[in-house]
Amino acid sequence: MNHAIHYDITRFSDLDIYLFKEGAHTKLYEKLGAHTMERAGVSGIYFAVWAPNAKQVSVRGDFNDYSTTAHPLRLRGDDSGIWEGFVEGDLAGLTYKYHIVSKFHDIVHDKADPFAFYSEMPSKSASRIWEIEGYNWNDTGWMQTRSKHNAHDAPVSVYEMHLGSWRRKVEEGDRYLTYRETAEALVDYLKKMQYTHVEFMPLTEYPFYGSWGYQVTGYFAATARFGEPQDLMYLIDLLHQNGFGVIMDWVPSHFAVDMHGLINFDGTALYEHEDPRQGFHPEWGSIIFNYGRNEVRAFLISSALFWLEKYHIDGIRVDAVASMLYLNYAREEGEWVPNKNGGNENLEAVAFLRQLNTSAYGAHPDIMMIAEESTAWPMVTRSVDIGGLGFGFKWNMGWMHDTLKYMSRDPIHRQHHHHQLTFSMWYAFDENFMLPLSHDEVVHMKGSLINKMPGDNNQKFANLRALYAYMTAHPGKKLLFMGGEFAQYAEWNYKKSLDWHLLEMPLHAKLQTMISDLNRLYRSEPALYRLDVEREGFEWIDDGDYQHNCISFMRKSGVEEETVYIVCNFADETREGYRIGLPNGGEYVEIFNSQDAAYEGWNIGNDSVLHAEQKTMHGRDYSLRLTLPPLGVVYLKRLTAAK
Repeated sequence: MNHAIHYDITRFSDLDIYLFKEGAHTKLYEKLGAHTMERAGVSGIYFAVWAPNAKQVSVRGDFNDYSTTAHPLRLRGDDSGIWEGFVEGDLAGLTYKYHIVSKFHDIVHDKADPFAFYSEMPSKSASRIWEIEGYNWNDTGWMQTRSKHNAHDAPVSVYEMHLGSWRRKVEEGDRYLTYRETAEALVDYLKKMQYTHVEFMPLTEYPFYGSWGYQVTGYFAATARFGEPQDLMYLIDLLHQNGFGVIMDWVPSHFAVDMHGLINFDGTALYEHEDPRQGFHPEWGSIIFNYGRNEVRAFLISSALFWLEKYHIDGIRVDAVASMLYLNYAREEGEWVPNKNGGNENLEAVAFLRQLNTSAYGAHPDIMMIAEESTAWPMVTRSVDIGGLGFGFKWNMGWMHDTLKYMSRDPIHRQHHHHQLTFSMWYAFDENFMLPLSHDEVVHMKGSLINKMPGDNNQKFANLRALYAYMTAHPGKKLLFMGGEFAQYAEWNYKKSLDWHLLEMPLHAKLQTMISDLNRLYRSEPALYRLDVEREGFEWIDDGDYQHNCISFMRKSGVEEETVYIVCNFADETREGYRIGLPNGGEYVEIFNSQDAAYEGWNIGNDSVLHAEQKTMHGRDYSLRLTLPPLGVVYLKRLTAAK
């Protein structure tokens, strides 16, 4: 067939061009890229690409034997920098690239389409003509009610996973599961484990598998490694139908250096800064977006809204926000350019993040925007109107680092580091926090979570159970990386499956049972989540018993009868008759014990009802005595009022 090309059809109105150049267009994926259209009753594909510094642009692909001259695009006459053209014929599924000749030094690049919805299987790099409309979603019930699942006062327990190494088909060459193969298995597992959400490490297209998806080339393309775009939609759809929220990692902080991607796109630094002190990331060897360029902001915000709109994503976790906020991030003196005020704040990135969150929440107020931000930058989760960045949640990296340092110490030394356990409560309500034990903590020689714990094998498991129980009771939403729920011994390896065979051993299997029970308890006890971001939801009983490695506190929902009392003993010895002060008398019962025999614990605890006495302790009128298991955490609830 003769695939004639025409230039009298466009998807851009004058308003579209204006919004694009102003950085305010949030649906560029409907305009740029490859789209099926009709011209004079003939179907074909409309191609459009932004390359303002190109001298020539043509589209080459399967349909023209990858000719660089058969289908030249034409530059619009409105100073938009957009090249476009309409190619006749049924081109669905065929591959293509843009052949770009720069105005400068005749630099020539073959580029993948930045707005492609689908690509070849990496390591091939061409874009693929693909329509993503027409998938029959069956998640209306979820979408209409998801606001209650993503709210600050909702229970949020996230299972973080890398899709390519969760489970693999060993019998078929140790290949990873497809999106559709993952769907039913993951739904069943999340049900068993009682999680509320799943978070996928990046699924946008990326060339190097070893980057785990964090070096992106396709900001609108679901990676072809696991199937077609509609297959990912099916996975998300099935998760929604079964009541699970879906969070996706998204990377606007940097992009891949691969030459088929965004780098030096039209022979110039189009998406990035030209100055390497601003445009090159020395720590990751990647390229930094130019957030001060309006069209780049429109590109990125359109990407975020694309996943929310077309894939029904419930939350976006924005990767490496700290690297965006600071001009001197991972740089020595003289290796960075100060802002206009002489400071190290990236004012353009700050403006971008505020615009991103305003746009995302404006279009979808029932989602979660989550910042991975590791510094003390103020008001990350506060409203843009009062000077905040506008995120809904922030990863509490300080809690993570301090807690893991504390738990890694031999119990005999913990009394000297008690502040690492208690300091997080000084700032726990400054932001809306999520507590992360993520993939970053179990790679690059950091050791798995179980192997961070001190002692022999039984002590390691006791410590890990105590850590998870303490985490569940601490204010903030929860996130645990796959494998942590059954104490994977080895560091995470993206090239292989998790070590599911460990579940044949009781310590691992029963730890998995405990995580399921903790998630179920967390979801059923409003005191553990309802006032997560309010100071009224937490009250210390005793934060000063460093000599015994003990802390005790209350989690509150606003309803007195729902209060949960948590007592943690991080020493390797039993505390008999340990007394805690309480605001009320009556009967109390243990509702959870991390050392329960059901979890292969040491079966030390409080089987009978505990009676509070009218005896002053910790500044309260009542107190009770209980048994604290070594390396154990217990939860108590009040059963009756004092008689």
